[in-house]
Amino acid sequence: MKQTGDKKMSLLRRPAVLVGAGVAMVALVLGLWAFQPWRLWTSNTIDEALPTIEPTSVSSFAESGPAAEPEAESDSDAASASETTEEPAPAPETPAEPIVLAGGEFVSQEHATSGTAEIIELADGSRIVRLTDLASSDGPDLRVAITDQEAGGDWFKYRDNRYHELGVLKGTHGNQNYEVPAELDLDGLSSVVIWCHRFSVAFGSAPVSL
Repeated sequence: MKQTGDKKMSLLRRPAVLVGAGVAMVALVLGLWAFQPWRLWTSNTIDEALPTIEPTSVSSFAESGPAAEPEAESDSDAASASETTEEPAPAPETPAEPIVLAGGEFVSQEHATSGTAEIIELADGSRIVRLTDLASSDGPDLRVAITDQEAGGDWFKYRDNRYHELGVLKGTHGNQNYEVPAELDLDGLSSVVIWCHRFSVAFGSAPVSL
């Protein structure tokens, strides 16, 4: 009788064990998807040059079709021509140098992060955020954003008020450019942050108050 009872208990426990194993497997898969722990050992480097605005070429003379055959000059035309001096063609315009509006060094937060972030105005009036000598950790769903929160301190505060994403982080290391929308008012914005969108936490941030 005892062996029969033990056998029944074993059969009853088997489905519970299988269900438990299935739940554990699902939890493991979800954990790996969310945390992606292998990214602690991965990195990639991007090296973008500072954008340049090419000068607009200025033509010396307007194109007016095929040249006409010269006509014989009268004495009065020759005298008038001798008094006329030809103006030199204007020199090509030299593009204005980029202007650094604000910038500062990264402060480490959840992960060690170094380098600088600058807001730069280009010659045509467009603006970019440039990350120089960036070195940070890889992670799931990393973004570059500009916010009204002070750099450093609380890891989670950056989405509390004004938060504007500029794009997905291009690389964990190197030099990178991120376009600032023309309509974005930078007044009051004070930090550039490497933001983990999945877990709402800052890897690092840099002060860029105007």
